[in-house]
Parts: sequence; C-alpha cells; structure tokens
Amino acid sequence: MTQPTENAGGTPPECTLFAVELRTTRWAELVRWYREVLGLRVALRVEEDRYALLLAGGTRLAILEQPVETLPAPRTVLVFEVPDLAAMQRTLTDAGIAFEGPRRHGEGFSDLKLTDPDGNPLRLFAWAT
Repeated sequence: MTQPTENAGGTPPECTLFAVELRTTRWAELVRWYREVLGLRVALRVEEDRYALLLAGGTRLAILEQPVETLPAPRTVLVFEVPDLAAMQRTLTDAGIAFEGPRRHGEGFSDLKLTDPDGNPLRLFAWAT
C-alpha cells in the first residue's frame, strides 16, 4: 500500500472531484432525460463507447452503459442546486415526472425528490431567497 503524497504543509494534496458517474443499461434514455428535463449540456458524447459527459454548472455527470449483471446496488443520490425551484417543479409537472415535495429545511433551503428513468435517486434544491 502506498502512502499519500504530502505537500510542504504536511497534509495530503487536495483532490478535486471530476465527475459523478452513473452506470446504466438505458444509456440513450438517461442522456436524453438529463439534457431535456434538467437542461444539462453535453460536453462529450461517444456513441460507440456509450459514454456521455454532461455539464452541470461547475460539476460533471458521466453516463456510461454497463451490462445489468455488473451494476451495483444504488448507493448514490445526485443533488443538483437549481436557481428557481418553483420553475423546476413546473418543468417536472409539465413533463409528467413524479416527484416529492417541495420540502422546506431548517438549514434554509427547499428541495424536491425524484428518480431518473433508471431509478437513480435525485434531489433538486434551492436556497431560500
């Protein structure tokens, strides 16, 4: 086992999260859903590899096709900050997408809970103005 590399201050170097990766058997449907429903932009799309990298503000979402027998149990929730939760609620309603909420939290934000077409849990939130 290798030891973490330390910088001059004696602490490990800072890691930067590049992307959250979703593995799915429904690649084209998920790419379309994240583009059309949440408005994410495609940074890279490789049809033959069934890979897409989508931009979500300063974060990236990678979607990769994988056979069902190799998919792990879902343990990740994708959390997206949106500028206007009411507008997103209308978008979801207009698209016929089921969701829970909005729910107001004591920390000063409200959120909606839903799943994407592959069953991955999502939370969309906005800070109170």
